[in-house]
Amino acid sequence: MIVGTGIDITEPGRVAAAIEKERGFRELVFSAAEIAYCEPKAGRYQHYAARFAAKEAFFKALGTGWRDNTAFNEVEVFHDNEGKPCIRLLGETAQTLKDFSSLKIFVSLSHIPSLATAIVIIET
Repeated sequence: MIVGTGIDITEPGRVAAAIEKERGFRELVFSAAEIAYCEPKAGRYQHYAARFAAKEAFFKALGTGWRDNTAFNEVEVFHDNEGKPCIRLLGETAQTLKDFSSLKIFVSLSHIPSLATAIVIIET
């Protein structure tokens, strides 16, 4: 049964500007593994933007929005062995959202130079 859905769209240019201008933004929003994944990519800001959209979509799918004791860099987008994007929760965010740990989280990412989008579906 579907518990929640969330969708978000963002502009890679805005994410690029924040990363380049705001000191610490990248580390505040993205995990070390996400940074290691995005940095060597051509069009890296598209990859960052898709991950940012996935984090926003995840909190929308929860139905609670961004909650206290959660952090964007602890909602990590990664790829499984087949290349499928997935979300895992880390640190204090995982502890805060432990009631959701038995739920299945599905994520889809898409991006072009001017837009990045993500959809998250959470089901029991």
